[in-house]
Amino acid sequence: MRIETCYFCSSRIYPGHGIQFVRNDCKIFKFCRAKCHVAFKRKKNPRKVRWTKAHRKTVGKELAIDPSFEFEKRRNIPLKYDRQTWTKAVEAMKKVATIKQKRQNLHVMQRLRKGREIENERDIREVQRDLSLIRSPAAGLKERKAAEMQQESEEEEEMEGIIEDGGEVTL
Repeated sequence: MRIETCYFCSSRIYPGHGIQFVRNDCKIFKFCRAKCHVAFKRKKNPRKVRWTKAHRKTVGKELAIDPSFEFEKRRNIPLKYDRQTWTKAVEAMKKVATIKQKRQNLHVMQRLRKGREIENERDIREVQRDLSLIRSPAAGLKERKAAEMQQESEEEEEMEGIIEDGGEVTL
């Protein structure tokens, strides 16, 4: 038994499930459900329909180019199996699955990292724009008081200097 892939959305079709459509030129199309079959009959492009894997790959949401995908390609060459080749094939499938999972996780983490960087830049711009809302009114209170005291002392010294000279103050 073989697990097929849907022609339209690329999801898995298990034995006993799905719809098979044979065109006049004997080309066989297999669909996982009626939704995919109807979309195919309406001549929808899978790359433009948002819920398909083809769309996710074109947008960059899923890993598109990976050598481990080569193992999933259908091979129509019949092979004689013995126990040794069968066990090697099963072990290779397990290794390929773990490698593919690691690469997909890395792809997801790279996408999340990029989103986090964009979010940080946006937050920094927002903070710089609205800094007056964030800064407390009492934040520079000590410095302002020290500056006022210094200014008052300078004014007092000027006034004392003028009074000691005996000059008249006219404004």
